[in-house]
Amino acid sequence: MKPGVAVIGGGPAGIGAALSAARAGLAVTLFDEQPGAGGQVYRPLPAPFAADSGPDAEVGRRLRAELAASSVDARFARKVWFVGPAADGYEVRAVGPEGAETLTAPRLIAATGTTERIVPFPGWTTPGVMGLAATTIMLKAQHLLPGANVVVAGVGPLLAAVAVGILKQGGRVAAVVDLAGVGEWAAAMPAMAARGDLLARGIGWVAQIKRAGVPMLARHAVVAVDGGDRVTAVHVAPVDASGRPSGPSRTIAADSLAIGHGLIPATEIPRILGAAVEYDAARGGWITRADAYGATTVPGLYVAGDGAGIAGAAAALEGGRLAGLAAARDAGVLPADRFAAESAPLLAASRRAARFGGAMARMMAIRPGLVAAIAHDTVVCRCEDVTRGEIDEAIGAGARDVNQLKSWTRCGMGPCQARICGDVVGELIAPAVGGRLAAGISTARPPLRPLPYHALAGTFAYDELNLPAPAPS
Repeated sequence: MKPGVAVIGGGPAGIGAALSAARAGLAVTLFDEQPGAGGQVYRPLPAPFAADSGPDAEVGRRLRAELAASSVDARFARKVWFVGPAADGYEVRAVGPEGAETLTAPRLIAATGTTERIVPFPGWTTPGVMGLAATTIMLKAQHLLPGANVVVAGVGPLLAAVAVGILKQGGRVAAVVDLAGVGEWAAAMPAMAARGDLLARGIGWVAQIKRAGVPMLARHAVVAVDGGDRVTAVHVAPVDASGRPSGPSRTIAADSLAIGHGLIPATEIPRILGAAVEYDAARGGWITRADAYGATTVPGLYVAGDGAGIAGAAAALEGGRLAGLAAARDAGVLPADRFAAESAPLLAASRRAARFGGAMARMMAIRPGLVAAIAHDTVVCRCEDVTRGEIDEAIGAGARDVNQLKSWTRCGMGPCQARICGDVVGELIAPAVGGRLAAGISTARPPLRPLPYHALAGTFAYDELNLPAPAPS
């Protein structure tokens, strides 16, 4: 095997990248913080559970079998906390079951997926309010219900998927509250038809929800949640196309709320390494600038999957395969003619799958009216308890981008490093500075994930430390 590539992320994009790079002749090391490959969509059940069924489960099993049979050095349960340039490529530092690990590779593929967006509203920090993606993990990984009587709200295909998952596990769905209108779904149908299998599955989900008698409220949003130490009720209201509430609210009794307002590409690794990013609301917001094969503006650095723009799991798998081939070509182990022959069908499949995913991404784009309606005393940065009012005050005092606002208010300085609040904060400051581009994006810094000091320090005895002599008094 020739000098290789490090792949960060074990979802469909990471698996596709690792497999194609290894088959082309590169030594591949894959890191993922989960105990097994699959990512969000193809997540496996733990060993005590019986094998799951369905098309996603089948794809996940096939990909894991291919990975296990390959030459890929797959390192699971590893939390990658640092990436940086090295003399001979890129340095990756992770913490795993055996402690700290360091790897240097001449090339790196970032396949780190997305972060879920939740636009704040009064009561969104109440216990029992959780993201649609988090709810999906509970349902898929442990067959756990988020509550006994759940409101499912937000926008995008996860609405129906989560509602059906709850019903399948014997739970009750109090209502499905969709930001998108019927007209938006109808307008997306031609693009969704590019993946007839996924479209048919979605139509089947909606039919199951209706058969269960679950109310489905189109062009509505959650405007508040009641409860102290748990959710007791969810208030919803009709909204206009921008997401701004436009009518009287109604109250739905519930003990849990699963909500999500779209997905945000995870671009921290490319940004730390100096890759160019650009803003495209229809593809998730800030995305890494890359060519059709995942090559970024930094030599030897590639992105695969939704980090280069939201396009869905099917497109992520094909995009990962393309990035793996590109890394092998650039390493000199894959001849140009073979690269052209192998990449052409993958590129066509990726573009076909991206038509479906792109339609969903456009529907999930952040809605300015929903952000504008955030109440003055609502917490926006939950890590540092920064409210909308404090953000507005800083903007009024002259803060002109998200990083200046961060230094003035600590908004985005918490453990999530602005992953949760950054997108919303950028939207809040944009009108005062001339648009979303001028508002900028929060600076990315290691650690990429919060971790305790002892995870890096390991086990040692103080009398074994080689300490310098104390300075003369």
